Amino acid sequence: MQKPRPQPKRRSKPQNVLAALAVRAFRVTVYGHYAQHARSFPWRATRDPYRILVSEIMLQQTQADRVAEKYPTFIKRFPTVRSLAAARLASVLRAWQGLGYNRRAKLLHEAARTIAKEHAGRVPRDSSALRKLPGVGAYTASAVAAFAFNQPVAMIETNIRSVYLHRFFANKKGVDDKQLVPLIEQTLDAGNPRKWYAALMDYGSYLKRTLPNPSRRSSRHTKQAPFVGSNRQLRGAIIRLLLEKPNQPFPSLARQLHADVASVQKNLEQMRKEGLLKKQGSGFVAG
Repeated sequence: MQKPRPQPKRRSKPQNVLAALAVRAFRVTVYGHYAQHARSFPWRATRDPYRILVSEIMLQQTQADRVAEKYPTFIKRFPTVRSLAAARLASVLRAWQGLGYNRRAKLLHEAARTIAKEHAGRVPRDSSALRKLPGVGAYTASAVAAFAFNQPVAMIETNIRSVYLHRFFANKKGVDDKQLVPLIEQTLDAGNPRKWYAALMDYGSYLKRTLPNPSRRSSRHTKQAPFVGSNRQLRGAIIRLLLEKPNQPFPSLARQLHADVASVQKNLEQMRKEGLLKKQGSGFVAG
């Protein structure tokens, strides 16, 4: 008696695969919002890779509206890679004031010097080369590739994350970015990634203003500690004071800042190691 032939196993459908209609409907939603509510930022009016790199470093940990205030002044002061590379760090830190996280200014300064020295003053197009620049991580490299060079790279940041969580994970919590990336890749408008990502970010910003923040359902969501009274606030205050009145010993700084002497001394030493400050005589100077 002939044995029955084994039936082929059914392949399970890969997770997070979207039908063409679902992709189309999603793009209609995102672009529809963008057509009506596109935000205007100075870095969206340029294709200069250097200026886009500056904006992306500024935007890493600062609200877009705040960056929009400071960005034009910074670009006017340092309009090119070479002008930034040739500047003293103290001048860069002074132009950076109001953006917070002064270490980003130092890293941007170092990135400009690297570009001037190793890339003939031209911001590299290649994402891997971009990632080798000081202060440039995976997202920033992808953002420069997309916005400056219109390259169809997959990337994710807080507003983009909010859109995909809202659309595809409405009733789930603890969603990992690994679950979002395949959806980002499938829905990417490869013909115009520059416009697509701007539209996604604007839609995500809108969702966060009008709904309970979808990003709270991400496994990566953390609540930022209050700024007032934080060590971050103290570090910023130290830099500002030393830019105004350089070469001050730490006891004088502590008195003027109404801060604990030990905390000020600890931060001074840490910022000296980071290259934000220099010891000069009995005091310190910024840069």
